[in-house]
This record gives sequence, structure tokens and C-alpha cells, in this order.
Amino acid sequence: MHTLNRKEIAAYIAGKNDQELFALAADEKERIFGKEIYLRAVVEFSNHCNKRCRYCGLRSANSEISRYRLSRETILDAVQAVEENNIGTVVLQSGDDFWYTTEYLGELIKEIRSRYDIAITLSVGDRGIDEYAFWRKCGADRCLLKIETSSQELYSQYRTPEVFSDRLRRIEALKALGYEVGSGTIIGLPGMDLETSVNDVLFLTELELDMIAVGPFIPNPQTPLANEAVGSIELSHRVTALLRLLNPGANIPATSALSALDPESQQQALLRGCNVLMPSITPQEHRSNYKIYPGKNSTLATAAELIEAARNTVRSVGLIPSSSKGFSKRRK
Repeated sequence: MHTLNRKEIAAYIAGKNDQELFALAADEKERIFGKEIYLRAVVEFSNHCNKRCRYCGLRSANSEISRYRLSRETILDAVQAVEENNIGTVVLQSGDDFWYTTEYLGELIKEIRSRYDIAITLSVGDRGIDEYAFWRKCGADRCLLKIETSSQELYSQYRTPEVFSDRLRRIEALKALGYEVGSGTIIGLPGMDLETSVNDVLFLTELELDMIAVGPFIPNPQTPLANEAVGSIELSHRVTALLRLLNPGANIPATSALSALDPESQQQALLRGCNVLMPSITPQEHRSNYKIYPGKNSTLATAAELIEAARNTVRSVGLIPSSSKGFSKRRK
């Protein structure tokens, strides 16, 4: 593990030596993971959300989006495609949608666990700790719960009326339940500066996460931030590279936001310390409606085609797509 002080982190964030930073991150990633890149297939089973986050296209106040919920059988069909295409992890993702009850999701998790030998990741938002405890017993392995910014001021501004400390307590509780836990931030939300990114790097490292996801902000025209500037791809690369150096065993994805802005930037991220790729295999008729930001899920390809495209993205930069479940190496 590399040790970097605040001044050194700030210098890298400012772009003082990108060549050195990216080379160090690439070496650290290869030391821990070799040339393998883990693939996670994402099933976005609902775009309903009771939150009002000002940056997200799924926000409850967005009346322009076409809402959907996948049935149990449709979700299971999608998970079958994960198994058939030799992917080791499925990510069940949704907005904060309480139409899916504790028991409904629990039975779904148990059914997946009984049918398939794959890891199950949940990304379902601010559900109760008792619910997460139940889902853990049903067989869920991992949870993703992003904070989007370590700045409490910006958090309260963009996630009104959410409370930053509540999010952190939930992350710590998920760890205590035995989940592998992931979180992350957005690069370039309005009001952020280089100091914010330094703070984010340090804060995410202090959380000792199993997965850390960072991607550039992309304004959605159906949100209050429609006219704001796009986040920096290079700054996103610097942040993930620094997180690799400070969290060598964590899983760090080359996020879909990079691909939405510039597909080549996602390939670059894999050469700059990232070790995970997460293609969406949400059914074609609904995929484009899981539109957190423009450019996400814009293709009408089949699940098999999307998974093969992800593998080809990995191969194109001389790396190896892995069929492993890809558990965190932080605890090894």
C-alpha cells in the first residue's frame, strides 16, 4: 500500500504528474489483480424512486421519465442470462422503490441463490438495516450505497432532505452485517473544487470499503442541474488512480459515466488502476429508461451482445475479462 500525505494527493489531483500517477496505479492494480478485470452484470429492475436528488434523472419529481418495474420472472430471466454468459456477479439495482417489499426481495434473492452459483450485489438505496439483515440471511453478498460527496454541505444541497450522517451509519451497519460494501462519489458536481476531490479521496479511504465507484458528473436535462457543466474525465481518472494506491485491494470500476462521455475513457481507466466493468443487461424495452444521466443504457443490444462488448473492451487494452465472482481483496 502506498502512503500519500494530503499535499501529495493535492498535487496529483491538480495534474502535476499524471504519467507517474497512472503508471503507479496500473502497477498496483496488476500487483493485486494481475491482468484480470472482473465483470458485473447489472439488472436495473425499477426506475421508480422516492428521492429528490437534484442531479439524478430518476428523482421522484421527474414527470418526463417513463417509469417501469420488472416482474420477478423478468428479473430471474435476466439473471439467467448472467449465468449463461459466464458472469460471476449480478447487481440488482433500482431507485429507492418500496413497492418491492422486504419479503419480495428476500424471496428473489433466495431463488437466485438456489438456481445459480453467482454473487449477488444489492443497490437499492436507503432501506432499513433490518431489511438488509434479512437479505443477507437470504444470500446477498454485497451492497452498494454511494455518498456522492464527502462534503456535508453539498450533500444536503443535492440530496435534500437526506442527512449525511444517516448514510454513513447505514454503510457502517452494512459492514457489521458481513456485506462487502461499496460507496463512491461524483466528480464535478456544481460547487466542487480540487479541495473537495482531495477530501473525497481521503474520506473514501477512511471508510475502508470493498468497492469504490467514482465517475464524472453528467447533467440530466430533466433535473434542476440541467445547465451545469460536465465533470472532468481526467479528474475522475486521477481520483480513481489515487484510490487504487491508497486502497490496493478494493474493487474499483471503470464507471458507465465515463463510457457515456467517451468510450475510450473507460478503456483508459482500466489501464489506470480500475479493475471492474459493469455492463447493464436490463431488458431492452426498459434499459433506456434507467436514465440517471444522458448516454446511459443507450444501446438496444441483447444481454449476450452487451456482455461480449464488455469483454471486448477489456481485451482491446490487453487485459483479461474474468468470470470470477471477484470478491474484494481488501481483507486478504
